[in-house]
Amino acid sequence: MADSDALDLSIPTLGPCQISSPMQALLDGRRTSQHYVGEHDRVLFDDTASMVASRGGQLADLPGFEPAGARQKIYFDPAKTRVGIVTCGGLCPGLNNVIRGLVMELWFHYGVRKISGFTGGFRGFIPDHGHSVIDLTPEVVSNIHDDGGTILGTSRGRQETDQIVDCLERMGISILFVIGGDGSLRGAMKIAEIVGERNEKISVVGIPKTIDNDIPYIDQSFGFQTAFSEAVEAISSAHVEAKAAPHGVGLVKLMGRHSGFIACYAALARNDANYVLVPEVPFAIDGPGGFLEHLLARVKARGHAVIVVAEGAGQDALRERPRENRRLRQRAPG
Repeated sequence: MADSDALDLSIPTLGPCQISSPMQALLDGRRTSQHYVGEHDRVLFDDTASMVASRGGQLADLPGFEPAGARQKIYFDPAKTRVGIVTCGGLCPGLNNVIRGLVMELWFHYGVRKISGFTGGFRGFIPDHGHSVIDLTPEVVSNIHDDGGTILGTSRGRQETDQIVDCLERMGISILFVIGGDGSLRGAMKIAEIVGERNEKISVVGIPKTIDNDIPYIDQSFGFQTAFSEAVEAISSAHVEAKAAPHGVGLVKLMGRHSGFIACYAALARNDANYVLVPEVPFAIDGPGGFLEHLLARVKARGHAVIVVAEGAGQDALRERPRENRRLRQRAPG
């Protein structure tokens, strides 16, 4: 939205929190400096001087985020709470770390003893698919961060939201953590909508899963560092091969549908790339001053080149070319 006044950044709640948190003793002595952010503070959506001035300096009326972290009071009684965890969509480095972190935090800091892992993604809630439910304890998750993938498994594709909520009700799940990407979190929002329509007291928490680092207002998304670190090795290999061949061109395609963070960080970490193409920066492929003209000049001058491209770069050019290809096919004999 263009006008930040229209932004609703509040987090829906199930009701007033009246139970003292097991973390309360730690929170009482938490303030460490004048920069400490408490649970009743807000992190401004736009903290520029012009923004504040345009609102007459009334900071309280400006849209802001709730700070993350533990609270003095909580809604669910940990001793009576059952938590569900599910991983959905494609694999991402750090999935097992997130599962492990959730279980350890719930178990040791909050005293939750009923933690269920739904296997097979959202399919794990649907009886017809026959997926099992795992009891997650500190012993079960102790060493899973050393393994890739996710111990809960995953899947893609839409499942019937009503059946998912039916399963949550049958099992008495109070809090559901959904670890997934765009589609999975849209599914989580739909689950929350059905829960609200049924007036059930179930909290749905989304944990964004993306190696692309394309989530605003955070420093880095989990899995990003592993992704660009692995990409560094691919760039190095492409450079070796390009130098070994006459007029060799090494092409490394990396993840990044809407953002070029992996491509940029990997290229900075290993300075073998001559060209880095990202979705955020438009460029011309053909014609005078275009990318191909520059690439040809580089290869003639130095004998090789290395190109690092995010998967979403140059999409405007791809939209134009299918029409050209159709015309070529129409002219082709036979």
